[in-house]
Amino acid sequence: MISGKTAGEIFEQIRAGMQSGGYLPGDTLPPVRELAVALEVNRNTVAAAYKRLIEAGFAESRGRNGTVIRALAERAAQEGSPPGLTLIDLAGGNPSVSLLPDLSRVLSQLPFRHRVYGEPAINPQLEHYGREWMGGDLPGPFSLSLTNGAVDALERLLTSYLIGGDRVVVEDPCFLSSINTLNNCRLNAVGVTIDEEGICAGELEAALMSGVQAVIITPRAHNPTGWGFSATRAAQIRDVLANYPQVLVIVDDHFSLLSTHDYYHVIPPQTRRWALIRSVSKILGPDMRLALIASDEESAQRLAMRINAGSNWVSHLLQDLTLAALQSAEIRSEISEARDQYQRRRGALNNALVNHGVTMSLKHDGLNIWLPLKYDSADLVRQLSTYGWLVRSGEVFGLDPKVNGLRITVADFAAHQVDVFARTLAQLLR
Repeated sequence: MISGKTAGEIFEQIRAGMQSGGYLPGDTLPPVRELAVALEVNRNTVAAAYKRLIEAGFAESRGRNGTVIRALAERAAQEGSPPGLTLIDLAGGNPSVSLLPDLSRVLSQLPFRHRVYGEPAINPQLEHYGREWMGGDLPGPFSLSLTNGAVDALERLLTSYLIGGDRVVVEDPCFLSSINTLNNCRLNAVGVTIDEEGICAGELEAALMSGVQAVIITPRAHNPTGWGFSATRAAQIRDVLANYPQVLVIVDDHFSLLSTHDYYHVIPPQTRRWALIRSVSKILGPDMRLALIASDEESAQRLAMRINAGSNWVSHLLQDLTLAALQSAEIRSEISEARDQYQRRRGALNNALVNHGVTMSLKHDGLNIWLPLKYDSADLVRQLSTYGWLVRSGEVFGLDPKVNGLRITVADFAAHQVDVFARTLAQLLR
């Protein structure tokens, strides 16, 4: 039984009920009017308590269906495939291990010294490198920060500014880690359609008009689709965002040095809170958890406060290794070769599918190719598995139930396999 005369008391009563098991995920709270009459308080008092529950992430509003206790975020889909598969893995989303550079060569040459509390959070040489790398794609001054990878940067930036229940625009279909991060932070994802030129400007403006607090954008090599911004679409996005300077804009350029597409800046000068993230996990390997973040000064300060509350810095040993790898002429050559190999593998699969009559976009970048479908992909995925192929159902990446497709990872696609797979997929589609 809910009691209390103030919004705070009602809030605490319901939260205590959740903790004791009196309220379970999915339970509907009493209508505002009904509870206000029962407690002999103003409706606005109950409405304020419910609003606080929603903002704290304990409940969610379902319009006419009332206010419902929110479930904990379930363990969501992740990237990668289990080891020991008998199927040919086109589902994992991983870079090719054979194309990752051998870091032991530079690791053995690194001088070692202990770093202690009070030293700069960023190694000066890495900061200099990062400023040259990021500065070429930014039109004005910026602050530079480090986090333990791109997803870590997303989480820290979002929780530095937003509270539970806030709404964040993402592309639809969307990168799995972005969906999981928003769920874990009790933020609500607002999906905006993406096509082969990037996130759609008209839908983005509609979402911004509805009052979202942040936008996460992938400028190229979007996961799962492999699409990226055209110059025209980037200009349209800048124009749209310019009208909403209060919205936090995060650009996740995760594929950067491996991309075959140009980088188009989409953050207008009017935007007050912004960040451009570039990580090295796709370039140097998923275990290299380091990302550079160029941002406005306030966002950099908020990131620093979040990092200082934990480990105080990103491992200086990891910083040393990352800098040595990115400055190594031999490793830079291997990165260029990996970029060319990924491009050839994407092109080979694209051409083979088109030759077998499959209609699809030819503007892919990154590790994956996206094949849109007009129906749920589950049966097609099962049928492909009977022929020895493991691909990823596109529905897991979708926020809109109408998002259907296949994501095909090309990173380890051998040349002799391409036509066999394309012919099999074309036959099943027919």
